[in-house]
Amino acid sequence: MASPRHAGAQDISYQYFSETGHSVRGDFWQFYNTFPNAQLVFGYPLTEAFTDSDTGRQIQYFSRARFEFHPEYPEGQRVQLSSIGENLYMVGNPSMDVYTPIGCRSFINGKSVCYSFLDFFDAYGGEAAFGMPLSGFEFVNGRIVQYFQRARFEWYPEFPEGQKVALAELGRIYFDAVKEDPNLLTPVKPDDIVKVLNIQARAFVWKAVTQPTDTQTVYVVVQDQTLSPVKDAYAVVTIYWASGTPQSISMPTNQYGVVILPFEVHDQPYGSLVTVQVDVYYKELKSTSLTSFRVWR
Repeated sequence: MASPRHAGAQDISYQYFSETGHSVRGDFWQFYNTFPNAQLVFGYPLTEAFTDSDTGRQIQYFSRARFEFHPEYPEGQRVQLSSIGENLYMVGNPSMDVYTPIGCRSFINGKSVCYSFLDFFDAYGGEAAFGMPLSGFEFVNGRIVQYFQRARFEWYPEFPEGQKVALAELGRIYFDAVKEDPNLLTPVKPDDIVKVLNIQARAFVWKAVTQPTDTQTVYVVVQDQTLSPVKDAYAVVTIYWASGTPQSISMPTNQYGVVILPFEVHDQPYGSLVTVQVDVYYKELKSTSLTSFRVWR
């Protein structure tokens, strides 16, 4: 049974799921709770949140979904659902045309959702949860299914009324398909989870003064309340050039809580001051640091 935990007055509540031995925290937990039937729609967490080696983003797998954290997005939009249905869908399954004007709804991509699948779609989150339909009714392993951008609906006529539509466990299927590290599935005891209560980011540049065209490096160090390094924090480095056009680069911290980010300086005016703002995100926590350098001969 899922066990709610509260780590302190400043902490956003999180939940440990004994069914899988993993917890959902911070922004991911807030997003999870925006859906009244989250366990039905997303399932239980299969992993802790971790950094995706391909994108550098924080992600977390659930039995029927994958969450992504986008700190560069506005507040309230930073957690996005991966398009795992779209990534797994393969055209060519046997299909059937069941469209009628009554009982079906068409979408801008020309696909439709019909009958009990439409009832389920509307009842459990609609396009926000599942995305748009990618297929019509198709047959997979002898069963009627329909693919959506983030889900696959399956029809079980042998189940009781109200339970005949179920969601495939695409989160686990996708986890295996992209060959994630199986060790990420290992259950974690609640007592083994060390809670980071706050983070402190410090940023500094390699050169206090650069030439108009040069190379520069920004260093970011992230520590927790015990001054221990924070691994897998997400640093968004925004460089404010003299032209007024900002440039953003992002990267997760390494095992030492450090980001080393080189970048190019191009044709900057003499005497200009370039400000560098670093916003660091770790679960529900954020820390900001500023540094700068001067452009000279």
